[in-house]
Amino acid sequence: MGDVLPGGPGDGSVRGGVWSDLSGAARDVVQAGHVHGGVHFHSPAPVSAEVPVPRQLPGDVSGFVGRAAELAQLDELLPEDGGGPEGVVSVVVIAGTAGVGKTSLAVHLAHRISGRFPHGQLFVNLRGYDTGPPLAPAAVLERFLRALGVPGPAVPSGLEERAELYRSLLADKRVLVVLDNAATVGQVRPLLPGTTGCLTLVTSRHRLSGLAVRDGARRITLGMLSEQESAELITAATRGYRTGDDPGQIAELAQLCARLPLALRIAAERAATHPLFALPELAAQLRDESTLWEALSSPDEEEADAVRTVFAWSYRTLPPPAARLFRLLGLHPGPDISVHAAAALTEQEPRQTHSLLDLLAGAHLIESIGADRYQFHDLLRAYATDQAHQEETLEGQHAAFHRLASWYLYTADAACAAAQTFDPSILPSEQTGPAPVMAFGGQQEAFAWHQSEQANLLAVARTAAQAGLEEIAWQLPAALHGIHMARSVFDDWKAMADIGLEAARRLGDQRAQALMHNTLGIANKDSGQLVRATEHHQAALDLRTRIDDHAGMAESANGLALVHLGRRELDASRTRLEQALALYQQYGPHHWTGVVLCNLGFTAADLGELHQAAHFTRQALTVYRETGADHSLRIDALRLLARLARETGQYAQAEEHLADAFSLQEHSSFVTIDAALRLEQATLLNAQNRHEQAVEAYWVCERLQRSIGNRTGQALAYDGIGQTLRALGRLTEAIDFHTTAARILRDQNQPWGLANALAHLADVCTADEQSEHACQHRAEALVLLDGFTDPPAAALRQRLQELTTG
Repeated sequence: MGDVLPGGPGDGSVRGGVWSDLSGAARDVVQAGHVHGGVHFHSPAPVSAEVPVPRQLPGDVSGFVGRAAELAQLDELLPEDGGGPEGVVSVVVIAGTAGVGKTSLAVHLAHRISGRFPHGQLFVNLRGYDTGPPLAPAAVLERFLRALGVPGPAVPSGLEERAELYRSLLADKRVLVVLDNAATVGQVRPLLPGTTGCLTLVTSRHRLSGLAVRDGARRITLGMLSEQESAELITAATRGYRTGDDPGQIAELAQLCARLPLALRIAAERAATHPLFALPELAAQLRDESTLWEALSSPDEEEADAVRTVFAWSYRTLPPPAARLFRLLGLHPGPDISVHAAAALTEQEPRQTHSLLDLLAGAHLIESIGADRYQFHDLLRAYATDQAHQEETLEGQHAAFHRLASWYLYTADAACAAAQTFDPSILPSEQTGPAPVMAFGGQQEAFAWHQSEQANLLAVARTAAQAGLEEIAWQLPAALHGIHMARSVFDDWKAMADIGLEAARRLGDQRAQALMHNTLGIANKDSGQLVRATEHHQAALDLRTRIDDHAGMAESANGLALVHLGRRELDASRTRLEQALALYQQYGPHHWTGVVLCNLGFTAADLGELHQAAHFTRQALTVYRETGADHSLRIDALRLLARLARETGQYAQAEEHLADAFSLQEHSSFVTIDAALRLEQATLLNAQNRHEQAVEAYWVCERLQRSIGNRTGQALAYDGIGQTLRALGRLTEAIDFHTTAARILRDQNQPWGLANALAHLADVCTADEQSEHACQHRAEALVLLDGFTDPPAAALRQRLQELTTG
């Protein structure tokens, strides 16, 4: 979808608002159902906002045995009262060689002590030893902040700002954080909470001494399991499958596995699935296994050889289809894989693939992590990748990854089609995709798929670019544009578009380059980076002008106009929109004409040209009806007509427009639309002197704006509540709400909105006989208005000057 998500500037929309920072007010209301025209609410009842409690721990380790000494040591470090032998411990590092069971111990411990952390548990695999790049702290913080209730648009863009917000959210809370597979101190430190009420468990193959020196971390180092613990693990894993095994033979098998839990579990599973094989026979097979694997790195070569041997021993006994699937899974660049993606990788039916994946999971060569999803231990991933390199030709490897990348591309295209109907597919109609591409029942299913595949999609795009699949590298972010915009996943949105832009440059494809610049322009505008947004939209316009892409030129002009609108540069916005309109009217597509007409309506309304705004908006509605445009676009136009009717005193007409908009809203799931409608509805109720209902409607708006991270929209709701409370004579409360609105708008660098909020605050201060404060607020508002030359700004400036000198 292009830069057309519904809404006007500053009202909770992507069109002109700037989203950043975290919502501040912790208030909530009972939300009304669908609203048609007027609305009747229960009495206002703001309460504390409900903060989500993350529960991210993986399931506890099945059949966990051993590690009694280490658990006792951890119990001593982490007593229930929080005070260990040397005071409160807030960071614990579990270090040890690969495959020694660090993750199993950390997860088992986390489940044992999770009750001490009522505010939740966060878990992430930092992938420090994966074949791909380790997970960056900024990406982890984006995940954690979302899990803690921060909407995507409210997640700050910088690492430092994210870390500060993360620490602020965890202050005075008791949260357990598990950071698995950390490679460096630098990967961990930004993820540490700032208070002692939280506990962070870190697993790593390295000692991470810097955490002990600077952050007071305590470290325990895992060695191999003892002989007795190793025997207990094998016995527990084979119980019910084997009987009468000699303890000495069990000990010999354990010794051949170097007493490493990962190798022991694989060997035990082999023994369990071959109950008629005597243990000496299995041990002899292990000794005879001669395949050596050089990819594994271990400080102890004997341990490394043991792990290589166990992996190879288990792999060689797989049926050929399962063995092929195992090694091809090593070519998947993401952290996990679905059944359908695995089926595309191997050109098999999903049902058959599912059976083979379950077989691999049963052999402990992969791990099931949820419904139809699987992941590797990092050692096994590296082994699988190595086997693919050894046993598959280069052509075969390339073909397998191409099938996988194509499957992601076409499934992403199908997901975007289910999420919106405005933009057509970017894939050529004659281009056929792989089977089977998933089908989606609607927007929510598409969003859920994207959320589960988000990390994989970025990894596939990056690997496609590295593999020379340049077209897929730019088509994939292009196909995901609408979902990225709707879900506000700015990090991945920008990262994928950057990859796509470089791929398009290598291809010399100027049309594709312009498309990537366009999506980067919208991503930067929506995340508040207006300078970068201007640069990308201008670059797209230059490219499109060079290749005579008139519809693209119009789209870029529209994008630049919306950046101007966000800055309240209204004349510049109108000029760009007129350029876009002329191009669309001449070259099409026709439905985009409606978008530009509606944007012209918003610009004219902000200029105070209400008659002209209504003319543009009615024209837009006509185009939308003719082209069967998304309901969201029609709602946007109806909301603007309601605003224009309200501002000209035609309250009954405004109610009719809102009723029509709410009726269409039943078919749309964009919260931004609902929030903008509620704001207009509340403003109308206030204008009609229906103050109690107006306050309730403003609260509903505030709740919705907070849920999407629109701080500017929240501020407008607070400002509206302040105006309504002033009309009710509740001046002290009104001052509080206007003050809160002004603080937010100041933080958001919204000078026009701030000038209005300060003017309202000054009016209430005057009514409350606080003339000195009123003068201060008007003086600040006048300074802010210096940058605006439009008629409404001039009228507000004149009113404030008259009140200041009067």
